Amino acid sequence: MKAVQYREIGGAPQVVTVPDPEAGPGQVLLKVAAAGVCHSDIAVMDMPAEALRFPLPLTLGHEGVGTVAALGAGVTGLAVGDAVAVYGPWGCGACPKCADGKENYCLRAAELGIFPPGLGAPGAMAEYLVVDDPRHLVPLGGLDPVAAVPLTDAGLTPYHAIKRSLPKLVPGAAVVVIGTGGLGHVAIQLLRAMTAVRVIALDVTEEKLALAREVGAHEVVLSDERAAAAVRELTGGTGAQLVLDFVGAPPTVATAGAVAAVEADVTIVGLGGGRLPVGFGSPAYEVSVSAPYWGSRSELAEVLALARTGALEVHVETYAIDDAPLAYERLHAGKINGRAVILPNG
Repeated sequence: MKAVQYREIGGAPQVVTVPDPEAGPGQVLLKVAAAGVCHSDIAVMDMPAEALRFPLPLTLGHEGVGTVAALGAGVTGLAVGDAVAVYGPWGCGACPKCADGKENYCLRAAELGIFPPGLGAPGAMAEYLVVDDPRHLVPLGGLDPVAAVPLTDAGLTPYHAIKRSLPKLVPGAAVVVIGTGGLGHVAIQLLRAMTAVRVIALDVTEEKLALAREVGAHEVVLSDERAAAAVRELTGGTGAQLVLDFVGAPPTVATAGAVAAVEADVTIVGLGGGRLPVGFGSPAYEVSVSAPYWGSRSELAEVLALARTGALEVHVETYAIDDAPLAYERLHAGKINGRAVILPNG
């Protein structure tokens, strides 16, 4: 089968031919319908050799949907042909966090060498994918695979970030979304569907801000050295009750801290390496700063259920598997407006 792999440190992703996988006992073989392209993949490919905790080559793709092609021995509750989405942050399944469905916070994954598909285990950017356990599959329930595949990360991650702050997102509150790309433009839609807050979107180009307006942002601001002052003005000087930073670079993190209101949440999702110092009086009093990771299995089901209501419309660019390296080039250059999706069998 064809697969998109990261094969050597510092190299570009390549389309290669590898043996077709088979489902072992307790596993499920999927025929992949769609796989998402994410900045996390680029972060992995930018790591020096000493930072990688898994061997190469690595088949990329931690966002995946497909149909069940074969069931390993002992698997029940699924049938060949079922359309499913893959829950990516695999865990041990037995620790207290996994027992609560929060495999994104598995307490033993590192110890046991368990990695998500595409981020250590073979990923979805291939014609077939072996899923380690049927509990990591969620029914699509009639959703279009291309539109649904980004929801497994670009939907789940902002959903989790927003859900944990819902008590603060009362009518009249303001939320700042920094970075309106793959995750950010979904976050705006989630905020509009789940709350009555005022959404202020920040990004570096008018094209991305236009997408933010299209999907529901009330206000848009160019993300530059004047952004914090502009947000303060838009909020009457009080700032935002929640700031979601989907970039995470030092300048955006600094902006996030500067626009956070008293008792606000600052949630750093992006992998840009920024840090927000916290001390008395800075940021504002009782601001909580967090860096969450992905979301729970039940939250993925909730995101897909919300999508079935028509509340979410992910903007996607589709690519054949042979064009996956081009998709990564465009993503790295900031030319993807929304989410790139690879069609391994398209």
